[in-house]
Amino acid sequence: MDLGQALLAVGEGEWPDHFEQFAAALDPAWIQQALTATGKATLRRRKLPAEQAVWLVIGMGLFRDRSIQAVAQHLDLVLPAPTAKGPTGSLTSSAVVQARQRLGSEPLSELFRQTAERWAVSAADTQRWRGLAVYGVDGSTLRIADTPENEEAFGRPGSSRGRAAYPQLRLVSLMALRAHLLAGLALGPYRAGEVTLAETLWDRIPDHSLTVLDRDFLSYGLLHRLQTQGSSRHWLIRAKTKLRWRTIRRLGPNDHLVEITVSKQARRAHPELPETLQVRAVRYQRRGFRAQTLLTSLTDDQRFPAAEIAALYHERWELELAFDELKTHTLEREETLRSRTPARVYQEVWGLAVGYNLVRLAMARAAAAAGVPPIRLSYRHALLLIRDFWRLAAITTGPGLLPRRIARLHTDLALLVLPPRRSRRYPRAVKIKMSNYPRQR
Repeated sequence: MDLGQALLAVGEGEWPDHFEQFAAALDPAWIQQALTATGKATLRRRKLPAEQAVWLVIGMGLFRDRSIQAVAQHLDLVLPAPTAKGPTGSLTSSAVVQARQRLGSEPLSELFRQTAERWAVSAADTQRWRGLAVYGVDGSTLRIADTPENEEAFGRPGSSRGRAAYPQLRLVSLMALRAHLLAGLALGPYRAGEVTLAETLWDRIPDHSLTVLDRDFLSYGLLHRLQTQGSSRHWLIRAKTKLRWRTIRRLGPNDHLVEITVSKQARRAHPELPETLQVRAVRYQRRGFRAQTLLTSLTDDQRFPAAEIAALYHERWELELAFDELKTHTLEREETLRSRTPARVYQEVWGLAVGYNLVRLAMARAAAAAGVPPIRLSYRHALLLIRDFWRLAAITTGPGLLPRRIARLHTDLALLVLPPRRSRRYPRAVKIKMSNYPRQR
């Protein structure tokens, strides 16, 4: 069983009673091969080997309320060191730092890539819209520890009172919207633009899919690339206010086939672009909001009705909810990451992404058993149940009772069904909290 298969077993009901038993199911030869490929293999016997350090980084994200040393001890990730009084498994903070430095971020990045491709594609296939898998792309930021190394590597955003209090990392994610499973992730410094970071994500979008984009991604080169590279790869995006086009044909009320002239500047940057792009423009208005126009490559008005396209665009907010699940619930609203150097910051984020997908994968299985969409389950309560299961299983579960406790866990997850989503009837607004105190330096 390779690492991806072992992780996938969590979503298929083969829950371990302890992280130690879970790690024991992994193929040591496969792990050694993966570590060798990333230049992280070692022949020395250490208290915290590389394969155990991988689980430590994942546990750091899932058990935010515990120190890193406590996570290692709780998950039994320490190899016992024999003494005159018997074996011990103590772990110092310096040993943790050294193990993480030896590991680096590459194995966690590769682990996320392999598992995300398998899990997210499968989840999107089960929740298709008119034959298309629904994905979304958007960006966010995470605060990181205020150290000189992090500030130099990532930078800080500006503010009305000078510089921000913390350096920040920028991330762009590709997500299967209807299952909240991350299919791709791009990381970089705060000064990097979302469109630039997302360049590595476009090739991961599968055929026969629809990608819902924020209007900041409105780029002729990007839209043309999405539509022409691959089979039936469609996009949906909100038009900018000043964008102009020529109407070719009326498809229905507030529904037109239009032609957009590509600027010479855009064609110089992307020589493959044609002089004009034919897209579909759907105009709609929700009560209490201004009228909006959506642009899409879904030009078949019979197969893809305009009303459904307008409703589907608002599923883009599922990505915002996923960011909230990561920051508010998984990180316990402690949005400043623990790591104090850039390499360990990247490592921590990759581990956090793998841990988040593990929880979401278990929720998808429970939702299927309950006969509801995955987004109808409570992420917060599911996370708490899974944490409690891992904490208590090792000390309270014997081999004979494990299947019964696993079934009980899945039953409990299926009970966390939320009411159907309400339609938003009020405009979005943000209250800005002001302070008369200067920023602490």
